[in-house]
Amino acid sequence: MRQRFATFGQEEEDQEINITPMLDVVFIMLIFFIVTASFVKEAGIDVNKPEAATSEPKDKANILIAIDANDKIWIDRRQVDARAVRANIERLHAENPQGTVVIQADKDSRTEVLLGVMDSARMAGVYDVAIAAPRIGD
Repeated sequence: MRQRFATFGQEEEDQEINITPMLDVVFIMLIFFIVTASFVKEAGIDVNKPEAATSEPKDKANILIAIDANDKIWIDRRQVDARAVRANIERLHAENPQGTVVIQADKDSRTEVLLGVMDSARMAGVYDVAIAAPRIGD
């Protein structure tokens, strides 16, 4: 039988750390987070908004709240009770302090519900509140 005798220095030089599997895992995680990230925020329902002649586009509308024709309130594709609107706005505003609140109210919804949502936003500490309305003719 033939035996191998290697010196201590040669063994260290021959050993390498293979980082290819680690890089594969990192890239798979990166792809997973990119795919699962939500880039477009939606209130969750389609709302028939009234038109306005002076409406302006809002760039940083991060907290979208919708009020449908039946006066149901929707945030992040979930129906929310009117008493829980403030807590939801506080949570979303904590995630993005520069975000504004945009309310998409159906033209058949009651003004009382709209004002309640606006008051909840202000009580949550968000004073930049806008009501979404398409420009007349758009």
